[in-house]
Amino acid sequence: MATGTLLTVKDYTALDEPAGMRYELSNGELIVTPSASHFHNKICDRFVARFYASPQLEKFGEMTSETDMKLVGDVVRRPDVAFIRKGRLEGVDVDQSPLPVAPDLAIEIVSKNDRADDLMLKVSQYLEAGAKAVWLMYPNTHLAYRYVPGNLQPEVRSAKAGDKFEEPELLPGFSFPLSEILG
Repeated sequence: MATGTLLTVKDYTALDEPAGMRYELSNGELIVTPSASHFHNKICDRFVARFYASPQLEKFGEMTSETDMKLVGDVVRRPDVAFIRKGRLEGVDVDQSPLPVAPDLAIEIVSKNDRADDLMLKVSQYLEAGAKAVWLMYPNTHLAYRYVPGNLQPEVRSAKAGDKFEEPELLPGFSFPLSEILG
């Protein structure tokens, strides 16, 4: 649901987010959604745990979850899981919110209340801000849609077919069956 008044990022950062709600900012519009479900968070936690179970990956950058990130213009998104390449956070106060850095990789776990047009807007905002890949994970269908710059036709991967999550340019050597996350 969007407000009638457009907000700036500065306005957004001054808001108090009530318990049980989640805010994002899309071109000045305040987006208010319920907090994520336990099932949703469990999938995010599996992803982050999988990353940190491979300590050699930390040399490539940092994984985070549920972190506000300033994209282009008055856009603040909170990817469920995000990866930021090494060096991009140098000199950045990582205690500030939103981070003034777009993710290199954004992963969104799609919930039953998410609308297709809202998801595509998020994908385009991440890519416009410089993301190298955006993944939409659909737990109920066991499918993952991978988007890259310059192509809004996704590569579709299936956990049931044995497809893998992998981003060799960002995370060399990090690959695992999607069924471990979506199964």
